[in-house]
Amino acid sequence: MASARTARRAAALGLGGLWWWAVLRLALDPGAGVFEGAVAAGGWGLSVLPVHCAPRRLSAGALEAGRWRRALRVAVRGPESPGAGGARGVAEPPHGPGSN
Repeated sequence: MASARTARRAAALGLGGLWWWAVLRLALDPGAGVFEGAVAAGGWGLSVLPVHCAPRRLSAGALEAGRWRRALRVAVRGPESPGAGGARGVAEPPHGPGSN
């Protein structure tokens, strides 16, 4: 187990050193080329990967499926309450003098 941890740390330090070399060479050396640019861009791209993601059903505080659909339905139709009137539980607008 300690050897795996050591290997991961060595790989991280080696690749991090390679990335810094490429970035510094791009910044300071006017003769830097495509290889340095590819290493720098690739390292930055790897840094924005969501590597700490877990499947939704296994994540702490996971939300149930269909919540966006329900939120959109409430935003469009309004909150549905039983017994409020109307076919879908939406209150009817007032009819009479003073209502437009």
